[in-house]
Amino acid sequence: MKLRSIEEIIAFLSPVAERIGVEIVEAKWTQRKGECSLSIFLDAPKGVDLNLCEKFHLAIDGPLDELDPTFGAPYTLNCSSAGLDRPFKTQRDYQRHLGEEVEIHLYAAEEGKKVHEGVLLSCDNNTATIRTAQGEERSFGLEKIAKACLFIDI
Repeated sequence: MKLRSIEEIIAFLSPVAERIGVEIVEAKWTQRKGECSLSIFLDAPKGVDLNLCEKFHLAIDGPLDELDPTFGAPYTLNCSSAGLDRPFKTQRDYQRHLGEEVEIHLYAAEEGKKVHEGVLLSCDNNTATIRTAQGEERSFGLEKIAKACLFIDI
């Protein structure tokens, strides 16, 4: 099945997302047993709930029909929150969560620990820096980070 690229779809839908006050953080095609689905994952400053997903879904339905991402073939459209525990995948993910408490999971232990928690102070193309609960600033090379995500206190 011929599909438009995710990059083209995100670029096309981003102005709609901006008007609604959401950010498209990820989109992906899935195909199973001949059925195709386009899933779009959203984030927003005050969080994403079902009403916001529905509002976005309705706002992009018409424009997506015009874009015709499957070149006439049927597909299912899913709009969802990116999720609180979604791993940071891009520089934008890190920037979005500056000042928030995060978990950094390392490939190899540093100072006897693989998991470090703290407030994300900065992130550039090479390094993420946090302030731990003890007030220490710790920097980690991005190549050493297996996973970074928001800290969820349960």
